[in-house]
Amino acid sequence: MRVPSSTPVVWITGAAGGLGRALVDAFSAAGCRVMASYHSQNSFEETECLWATRLDVTQSDAVKRTRDALRDRWGRIDVLINNAGVTQDSLLAGMTEEAWDRILAVNLRGAFLCSREAASLMIGQRSGHIVNVSSFAAKKGHAGQANYAAAKAGLVGLTQSLAQELGSSSVCVNVVMPGVMPTPMTQPLTGQQREALIHANVLRRLNDPVEVARFVQFLTTMRNVSGQVFQLDSRLSRWT
Repeated sequence: MRVPSSTPVVWITGAAGGLGRALVDAFSAAGCRVMASYHSQNSFEETECLWATRLDVTQSDAVKRTRDALRDRWGRIDVLINNAGVTQDSLLAGMTEEAWDRILAVNLRGAFLCSREAASLMIGQRSGHIVNVSSFAAKKGHAGQANYAAAKAGLVGLTQSLAQELGSSSVCVNVVMPGVMPTPMTQPLTGQQREALIHANVLRRLNDPVEVARFVQFLTTMRNVSGQVFQLDSRLSRWT
């Protein structure tokens, strides 16, 4: 079956993780052409509309090559989801400069590099959506996560600055805070830590990657929402 040229093209980074896979499934189910970028493990079965690519989002040359390959294959980029993220927790006294730099590089620099390359096409198209995946840690930093909280807070600033820059080209830029989900990233949590996170939510439960992905997919169909922060769990804070 021939895929129409009008079919939306979606670029998802960090696609091999728990949320990443849910995002790939959600956009694929919506009939989009999806490039799923992963860092080390490829477990995707490629189809005419699903293309898996290995990518280190911290390397500008690699990001540009990936953008060029996507443009050459499908001609455009309609949606970029900056979902690549890692943690390397430690109290400040024991946090190495390497741990600080790595977390900022993957979580923040990667989003900057991918956004820069995708935006260069979206501006020409005069349309597009960029969604940055942040964290509740951006609102309320947790002990032992100074590097992660700083990176995720940086994504909020990046989002709102890009929304200002790209709005005149009809490119929407938003940020989501998906909440704690049962994914490989949260597997190292102890039972006590998990229970504390559950009880921090007024609904007394963790979030669902499928529900988050469904929200993100819907968000990218909206034409009049940009520069906004969407928290998708039920934790409360004074910062809005």
